[in-house]
Amino acid sequence: MNILDPQGPIGAAEKTILIDSLAIMLAIVLPTIAAIFAVSFWFRASNTRARYWPHWTYSGRIELVVWAIPTLTVILLGGVAWIGAHQLDPAKAIDGAAKPLTIQVVSLDWKWLFIYPDQNVASINTLTVPAGRPLQFELTSASVLNAFFIPQFGSMIYTMNGMTTRLNLRADTPGTFQGLSAHFSGDGFSDMHFDVRVVPAEQFSKWAQDASGATQALDEDSYRQIARPSINNPPLTFRLADPNLFRSIVTQKLPPAPGMQAGVKGTSPPGIADAR
Repeated sequence: MNILDPQGPIGAAEKTILIDSLAIMLAIVLPTIAAIFAVSFWFRASNTRARYWPHWTYSGRIELVVWAIPTLTVILLGGVAWIGAHQLDPAKAIDGAAKPLTIQVVSLDWKWLFIYPDQNVASINTLTVPAGRPLQFELTSASVLNAFFIPQFGSMIYTMNGMTTRLNLRADTPGTFQGLSAHFSGDGFSDMHFDVRVVPAEQFSKWAQDASGATQALDEDSYRQIARPSINNPPLTFRLADPNLFRSIVTQKLPPAPGMQAGVKGTSPPGIADAR
């Protein structure tokens, strides 16, 4: 999960902002530290050349330095943040060699559900994407507030019940990376992570074709079972039997998961079987 080893354009841009911000802050921190040591050394008791001014009260030049440097630092940091916030808007489309891939993400207790509406495929706690292709994420929560984050791809974003947020990313390097929940959401939060498999385009097409023929189907009935609180869920793949499932979750045609109800702590509420 090394954010300093980005694997896509958004992660690389955020790394640049992080390093630039650090450099700007060091421009005031390092001289301040050096000045502390210099003053301490020069005005030590044994230095007879140091001038002692017991009645000194004001220096315009010192005031100029003391206020100008922090002001410039704030202006530079603000400029970096302003420009970066517009350039890296999560909803802003990303260029790529192919048509963007739509992935619908649902945060549950305590697992991630990924739906590929165009491929008629869904998966739990595993995300497979093609290298170099723009990824358009549509995200919601079937339970409490959560946060979706793939550190090496960049841009953490929240998922909220009854709402849809949007995130555009791209992964340029094949490999297996890590995604996680970045917002505390209960007992199973620490295990709410997932693998991100970035594969060549032709391998992704084969994976999607094979997954669309899976024996397990994801529809409203199977979703209600999946939505029950559970911990340490192994990766699973389904064929998508209901293409409108994500819309039903967002519009709450399918009721919120049991985790939204009071009294849930690591298990299902009274009257609902434990899905673990």
